[in-house]
Amino acid sequence: MKPKLRSEHRRTLEAIFEKPVLANIAWADIESLLVACGAQIREGRGSRVRIALSDVRAVFHRPHPRKETNRGAVVAMRRFLTEAGVEP
Repeated sequence: MKPKLRSEHRRTLEAIFEKPVLANIAWADIESLLVACGAQIREGRGSRVRIALSDVRAVFHRPHPRKETNRGAVVAMRRFLTEAGVEP
């Protein structure tokens, strides 16, 4: 699935799939991308965020105290998006 995305969402999607893995992607940008792709986002306990997209479900932790994700979270998000059929 290749959703029709605005340029800011396309840039975020491309950054998630960038090699080598980036560690400076703002979590707010990732959440905005997910919403643009049609994902359902629900708050969990603490910093947990439950995400459902195209029958694929995952739980992520919002980064804190920084706003940027780490490399491990970017790799996990890349895998989640791939399983959901979203790729650049």
